[in-house]
Amino acid sequence: MQVLVLNSGSSSIKYQLVEADSGEVAASGLVSRIGEPVAADARTVEHHSDGRTLEHTGPVPDHAAGLRMVFDLFARGGHDLTTAEPAAVGHRVVHGGEVFYRPTLIDDAVVDSIDELSALAPLHNPANVTGIRSARALLPGVPQVAVFDTAFFHGLPDAAKTYAIDAKVAAEHGIRRYGFHGTSHEYVSGQAAELLGREYGELNQIVFHLGNGASASAIRGGRAVDTSMGLTPLEGLVMGTRSGDLDPGIIPQLARTAGFDIDAIDDLLNRDSGIKGLSGVNDFRELFRLIDTGNAAARLAYDVYVHRLRHYLGAYLVDLGRVDAITFTAGVGENNGRVRADALAGLENLGIAVDPARNTAEGRVARYISPEGAEVAVLVVPTNEELAIARAAAELVS
Repeated sequence: MQVLVLNSGSSSIKYQLVEADSGEVAASGLVSRIGEPVAADARTVEHHSDGRTLEHTGPVPDHAAGLRMVFDLFARGGHDLTTAEPAAVGHRVVHGGEVFYRPTLIDDAVVDSIDELSALAPLHNPANVTGIRSARALLPGVPQVAVFDTAFFHGLPDAAKTYAIDAKVAAEHGIRRYGFHGTSHEYVSGQAAELLGREYGELNQIVFHLGNGASASAIRGGRAVDTSMGLTPLEGLVMGTRSGDLDPGIIPQLARTAGFDIDAIDDLLNRDSGIKGLSGVNDFRELFRLIDTGNAAARLAYDVYVHRLRHYLGAYLVDLGRVDAITFTAGVGENNGRVRADALAGLENLGIAVDPARNTAEGRVARYISPEGAEVAVLVVPTNEELAIARAAAELVS
């Protein structure tokens, strides 16, 4: 059963055509710089299929035009989606609010509801809705399924999801901790259980999803009991360009003393903070190059990043009481042994250790990086949100 998976961002569309059972990817690609002025020879769509790469150059005026270009490249690459329709289209949707907490078949009412939730995710849900509407127009006879980033964390315990503000204000405006990257946390924790050869429901796990956006979760018996992101994806760990946790008093302080309006503050905390705000770069390869040349700002940025990782690790060790596995995933988590080693350094008395040889060995498969016989398994598990979305969509429509 093939599923077309779409992840529509504000100026991009990532996509894969996935065989839901086997996980085989028939085609994949990226549409970038949607709605931006570009040169006629600038590459804006890159499509990979059967070992070949096909491209489109020039402006992409909107998401609908971008998807039409993608469908054309599918046809040129031997996968005409209009004649051999996929069984379903799976859409990544960032925010489901209190309304959506499981994969949902999309109709007009669902689209409108996702659009209404844009107040909770103004950087993400509008783009998700645009992608959904474009895909429904191009494939009107194909079931379309929304899979929500917040769904895995919908059932957080009340104490973990509740902010200590006026309860009436919170209820009226949907203010609670929702959590994000849920599709990844659920998939990776399931894969970790398979690697360990144990039942998912008997394990206590901590998962670190470390990419440009970063989040942590505590999972007890297959159920998320805490996570680092909150009302928005801004809370929690230090990220590439996002601040993570901060004193809420910083916001009125910036308004009073620096004259920042709310949009300027929002831009600062989401786009010019985190690793980038402290060091000037948000690529870890460049950050380590600067550290190795003695750059003090880069060193501080890295130390703050690791400090926050260890802060959440400690909190979740207490939350769970017993931890069977600590798993790293996503771009930084999967590929940066230095981050993994520093995050867990000095914890041998808690049964947590990293084997240097295993940690530095390259690999694209799920693997142990803890020493043989370690009390707590430390794992690296590649995430695959597209496959998780494809399987959720296939299960729903079948």
